[in-house]
Amino acid sequence: MAYRFARTFSAMTLAMVLAAPALAKPFIYTNARFGTSVTFPLEVFVSKAEPPENGDGMTFLAADGASLAIYGSDNALEQTPRQLADMSSEGVQVTYQKLGKDWVVLSGNDGNDIFYHRLEFGRAGVIHAFLLKYPASSKAKYDPLVSAIAESLNGP
Repeated sequence: MAYRFARTFSAMTLAMVLAAPALAKPFIYTNARFGTSVTFPLEVFVSKAEPPENGDGMTFLAADGASLAIYGSDNALEQTPRQLADMSSEGVQVTYQKLGKDWVVLSGNDGNDIFYHRLEFGRAGVIHAFLLKYPASSKAKYDPLVSAIAESLNGP
């Protein structure tokens, strides 16, 4: 009986290990201009888009069409979280919106893509942000990454 249990347990353990996704190695990107940083799995976002000339951030690309833009910006218009949410919602279908004293979260659809956009107000009038977009067909792959990426957003 004990042998049969151990054999069944070992087979189940092996099956779970083989079925589990590969552990993604975390990578921290920090923008030199604004100090905005985000941690994300480098195995998923395997290449970079051409960086903007103003040095405000970087967009990382996945093979399946997903993108992760990490950036900072000056709050030159001195926008409130509500104003920033309204401006950031233009042209997309927002299905989830949450505002805090110094942050904004928007999520929804942009055409055939799902997006998650988080913006945080930092010191000296800087806004730290990331925008994750991914094909709706890849929802099961990216939804589990959203909270870890969101929690890692940081900046002075």
